[in-house]
Amino acid sequence: MPYISFLYKWFQYEAHRSTIEFNTTKRRYKKMGSNSLNSTPQKRHVVLFPFMSKGHTIPLLHLARLLLSRRFAVTVLTTPANRPFIVNSLSDTTASIIDLPFPDNIPKVPAGVESTDKFPSMSVFFSFVTATKRMQPDFERALESLPPVSFIVSDGFLWWTLESASKFSIPRLVFYGMSNYASAVSKVVYENRLIHGPESNNELLTVPDFPWIKITKNDFESMSSDPEVKDVAFEFHMNMIISTLNSFGLVVNSFYELEPVFVDYWNKKCSPKAYCVGPLCLAEPILSSNIRPTDQPAWIQWLDKKLEQGSSVLYVAFGSQAEISRQQLEEIALGLEESKVNFLWVVRKKERELIDSSDGFLERVKDRGMVVTEWVNQREILYHKSVHGFLSHCGWNSVMESICAGVPILAWPMMAEQPMNARMVVEEIKVGLRVETCDGSPKGLVKWESLKKMVMELMEGQKGKEVRKKVKEVAEMAKKAVEESGSSKHTLDSLIDEICQRGDVRKA
Repeated sequence: MPYISFLYKWFQYEAHRSTIEFNTTKRRYKKMGSNSLNSTPQKRHVVLFPFMSKGHTIPLLHLARLLLSRRFAVTVLTTPANRPFIVNSLSDTTASIIDLPFPDNIPKVPAGVESTDKFPSMSVFFSFVTATKRMQPDFERALESLPPVSFIVSDGFLWWTLESASKFSIPRLVFYGMSNYASAVSKVVYENRLIHGPESNNELLTVPDFPWIKITKNDFESMSSDPEVKDVAFEFHMNMIISTLNSFGLVVNSFYELEPVFVDYWNKKCSPKAYCVGPLCLAEPILSSNIRPTDQPAWIQWLDKKLEQGSSVLYVAFGSQAEISRQQLEEIALGLEESKVNFLWVVRKKERELIDSSDGFLERVKDRGMVVTEWVNQREILYHKSVHGFLSHCGWNSVMESICAGVPILAWPMMAEQPMNARMVVEEIKVGLRVETCDGSPKGLVKWESLKKMVMELMEGQKGKEVRKKVKEVAEMAKKAVEESGSSKHTLDSLIDEICQRGDVRKA
């Protein structure tokens, strides 16, 4: 989310004032329980606490693998309903998983909902995320019971974990799941109040400090007009940013060679320091090649069949958060049908029901299209040799996974910082093309004719060939970044040394 830079100057002042408050709080508490200093050398131990959303959780599970490979003990904190996904992901590792009770009786949030993919709508987000603070007592009891903790990595949305980390004298790193490009550009935009001027929502505006970048007001989500929601959102963003500025650093799922200008800008002009340790997805092996073809998921068997036929496939997925209208689903279906390309389209169950009720779409495309409602291993799909393009919402995880697989992107941003990611993909690193909505806004309608045109261009056109060549070059850069002499490997090693030394000094 670009809100990390929301009203940045004002927050810098608030953060300065709050630093005093946080430091006073730190002096008020003493380190206690099992985290007390022990003269016997202990295995380094890290606690990971992801936000309750798969898009926020998956990169931290990949980080767990990197830390385990460096002989850390790793403990992942989660909630009961999120535990099965994490257990399955880390089943081949020695990571420990601890459940913390999730709060009950959250306004507007149905009972039993413990992750964002189960939301009835995104309108309940602020009720959900602010209620996580009620987990703080259980979080602190868990910290007290654990072996000594070298540092904590917690999601930026869990702002209150800084107070707990400070109470136990444990350094805290923050994870947001954003690119340096989105963070740096958003900071400059808000700092210069570009979205508050008289220009129209679609008018291109030059970004100071990065004059080659043009943005529009539509690239940034507006705050709710509901006074109650607006107040809650404002307080949440303030807490989030202040806690970030008082943390040790930012863990960034990116690599230096992908966005050097923006990494350098952030680390020279902003705080805390950003550590690019990605692509984190490369820490997890793809195991499908070891599974018998008949035991593969149906969609992998379908992709295998297309590969045998010599056919290329467009992978279509918009994440678990975007709310897509029936009208837009019908336009997508018609655009894919008329494009004549092979496609694998992943949707939610309620979207599948709408597609099923349309006028014979699934029957007409059954020989070249597959619609899936189950959770899929996206990396496994992107790495399949038949997949030559990705129609994506441009969530940052999806961007990184597509880049690493060498698959060009057809960008269709829908919410949060996705318009920034789309600009980076298309205009900055040139590994994709972009669909255009009727009104230029991320929430605007994309007509089937426009979608058909861009799908065909990506899969068969000259521009598609150009971005396909470029993304394969960037994929090689990504692979080298995590190798023994790579930039991300070096950055993670340096981060571990710096934060563990800081922790040792604070304990002494």
